[in-house]
Amino acid sequence: MAGIAIASGFGQFGAVAALADVAEAFGEVTGEVTTGATVAEQAGLSGTVLGIGLAVIRLASLGALPLAALADRRGRTPVLLWSCAIGLALVVLGALSPGYWVFVAVFGLSRPFLSAANAVAQVVAGEHTSSADRARAVALVAAGYGVGAALVALVRGAAGGAVGFRATFALAAVPLLLVPVLGRWMAEPDRFRSASRAHRGDRTPDVLRHLDDEGRRRLATMVAVAVAAAFVTGPANSFVFVYAEGVLDVSPSVTAAMFAAALPVGLAGLLLGRWGADRWGRRPTAALALAGIAGSAALTYQGGVSNTIVGSLAAVLAGYAFAPVLAAMGNELFPTRVRAAAAGLLVGCGVLGAVAGLVAFGALADRLGGFDVAAFVVAAPALAATALFARLPETRGLELEQSSTTPVVVTPRRGTASS
Repeated sequence: MAGIAIASGFGQFGAVAALADVAEAFGEVTGEVTTGATVAEQAGLSGTVLGIGLAVIRLASLGALPLAALADRRGRTPVLLWSCAIGLALVVLGALSPGYWVFVAVFGLSRPFLSAANAVAQVVAGEHTSSADRARAVALVAAGYGVGAALVALVRGAAGGAVGFRATFALAAVPLLLVPVLGRWMAEPDRFRSASRAHRGDRTPDVLRHLDDEGRRRLATMVAVAVAAAFVTGPANSFVFVYAEGVLDVSPSVTAAMFAAALPVGLAGLLLGRWGADRWGRRPTAALALAGIAGSAALTYQGGVSNTIVGSLAAVLAGYAFAPVLAAMGNELFPTRVRAAAAGLLVGCGVLGAVAGLVAFGALADRLGGFDVAAFVVAAPALAATALFARLPETRGLELEQSSTTPVVVTPRRGTASS
């Protein structure tokens, strides 16, 4: 699972890591690159254009919802492998983009597959493990995604700016070739096999229609948290490269050093998140981490290289503490028969939050002539969402069969007995 997460992270983060190169290259083509004080004059393309493009790419991740739901019907492993392979192939194709909006379109097509692969990998990690090991396993998958994302930045930094965005995207061919090898080591979780045998012949579950009131309440609360978190992490993570290199004028080697430092910081975040989830509980750990994400994201864009470095590393620490805890809760709150579909739905709703955040952040940056106030605006909903964890049950120490107490209401096909 960690290998698939690395491949997914490498493919998805390429568009963000190379955004400064993309903006400069296509800004020169359109004649927008000049010298001045506006975002467009400094970065190559306007904050609105960059925000809309990134929003379109994120919005395309809504396609992960039906793809992830297929894993509840067709099996975890085949959906995982094919989604990852198709997504990476489209990233490689993005190296041939002749213009900014073609680049946006190709990466938009890759996002549903890579997002679905990452969501299902989290589900499989949770289903393969017991309560004592679940947070650790999910954290390992999250670490894999972070390693894949950091590799993109490290490759660019090691080349000292000599590797353009086209070469960066073409490197996705390496993890693509490794996907079949990873597939040989994968097996369907026993929990999924048992659930499939027990419900053989039933219709594919629809999460909203087949959960009871308690299940819907849990899902609605998790959706609200996912939207609020993505509203700040979407623009905070996506604009940091173009802000550092295009506005603060730091070199790619400096941003690469930031992401090299982010590797041990991210590992520390994973360890803190896992320790807190197993020691204090899922809910308080997730709430504290989400508050940390909001505060550090706002700091990143307050001007000055030191603020950007400290803020971005603090965001990595909080983000990597938050992600595995939220993923563990997503596994523990919903039954096996709809677990992958619920994960896909949370990804899709998080996409809507990220899209709204990207558009708002870019537009505010253009209107206000900078990123500082925009960062405070997108951080506010995440701070408010920390209170929502009080509405969810604490799942620490419970096996999946105990924590997902809300039943699935199955509609059998005509002629089959209900279970």
